[in-house]
Amino acid sequence: MGGDEHADHRNILGNTGQNVLGLGIGAAATFVAQVLMTRTLGDARYGVVTLATQFAFIAAAATRFGMDVADVRLVAILIGRGEAGRVRGLVRRSVAIAGAVSVTFGIASFFASPWMARTFSELPAIATPAFQAAAIGIPLGALAFTYMGATRGLKIMRYTLYAQWTAQPIGWIVLSLAGWAVVADSAGVTTMAFTLSWGLALVIAWWGWQKQSRGFVQVPTGKGIPEEETRSLLRFGALRAPATLFSQLIFWTDFFVLSALSGGQGAVSAAQVGIYGAALRAAQSLFLFLTSVSLTFSPFVADLHHRGEHDKLDGLYKSVTRWTLAATIPVLLVLAILPGPVLHIFGADFTQGEDALRILIIGMIAPVLVGTVGFILIMVGRTGWDLCVYLGGFAIDIGLAYALIPSLGIKGAAIAQAATLTASAGARLLLVRRFVHIWPFDRHFLRLLTPAAMGAAVMVGASLVIPDARWFADLVIAGGLGVVVYVVTLLLFGLAPAERRMVVTVMRKITGRGAAPAA
Repeated sequence: MGGDEHADHRNILGNTGQNVLGLGIGAAATFVAQVLMTRTLGDARYGVVTLATQFAFIAAAATRFGMDVADVRLVAILIGRGEAGRVRGLVRRSVAIAGAVSVTFGIASFFASPWMARTFSELPAIATPAFQAAAIGIPLGALAFTYMGATRGLKIMRYTLYAQWTAQPIGWIVLSLAGWAVVADSAGVTTMAFTLSWGLALVIAWWGWQKQSRGFVQVPTGKGIPEEETRSLLRFGALRAPATLFSQLIFWTDFFVLSALSGGQGAVSAAQVGIYGAALRAAQSLFLFLTSVSLTFSPFVADLHHRGEHDKLDGLYKSVTRWTLAATIPVLLVLAILPGPVLHIFGADFTQGEDALRILIIGMIAPVLVGTVGFILIMVGRTGWDLCVYLGGFAIDIGLAYALIPSLGIKGAAIAQAATLTASAGARLLLVRRFVHIWPFDRHFLRLLTPAAMGAAVMVGASLVIPDARWFADLVIAGGLGVVVYVVTLLLFGLAPAERRMVVTVMRKITGRGAAPAA
């Protein structure tokens, strides 16, 4: 490895480490929020909140019209070309586009809320105010993501950490508690707290961009690139907006089908919708590190690909994919070996989702294994192919969901989700191989087998000696011992020597103890 490549590795690892800290805070806060809501609202009203807030999140993802990833890609390219003076104008145009689309859709969604409540919930009186509150939050989320994309293009992750992973989930908890105390513990109040928390995230994201870009010369310099023009941004958004919509739907389509089929003659009740929502939330914790690495790695992909540094990009892709899998394995072991205790946190009734959770994690580990393939396709300009994969995945999910849920209930929904994510991950991996000519796997992946096996063996053994009734002790003791053994074994046998030195360097930097001695 050359010095520049070492610097990029340290930059990515350092940003990822800081981002994972924020993601950990965000995941913990979100988890606390879900537990508070399930125990305060009950499974049926919690299902309504999940439905409304995910609608808002998905709508915000689509109506930002791809301007968040456009900012990541184009800001990184312009900075790499030494044309920082052009980025403020670019971001102003992207914000205007995202604002126009998201505000329009938010207004339409507000007036369509009664229809959505009747269509997707068997509790329309409760669901209508929740959908109305969610509609107000659509432009707030869309604009927050657009500004966060701009700062990520500068290869700065902390404002995404502050806005999305800290202020939003913690704000949701605080605002929900205040709303329950002052107004009512209803689905509508809880969803409005979600909306206001995204308003807080928007303020932080906007402030971060203004602070970091304030020193850039306002007058554009150089010839720029064609993609930064308004017409090009609109063309990019025309492909990216539906892809972003499907990127969110693909994780929740089976849940929406489950909601639509509840209350009929099938095997699904409103309570099971809430139980499956909790299982989905738990399983999606597998994406904690993948999300962090994807956000950190994206601007490097755009910059290196634009400059034609293929070998460097290939090496970084291999490294970050292995790091992502290594960091995800402890979460995978806990969910696979202790699904009952994990779901028991939401409430005793939620342990009915144990089989569904195990099925979900089989499919959700597939995207982790192949790494940031979706973001790579976008950052190298293959947005159309990315959209095709999403369309295919959506067809698989909705088809299997309608076929399996009437007879299998939440297990059928989980099978649909697992099959969709596995097929989509495989398709993107092959597309990255074809168009970018990079591959994530090498012999160093085998180093992870021993730590994973040791951690799993200890976790299973500890769980067997703890009585089933003591579910919390099982989760903390068995899960904790397994994770500790995994981490120790990973540091001893799972990392290459250069990676071990790099981890030490980053940890010393984060803890303020200075740099590690030169190797």
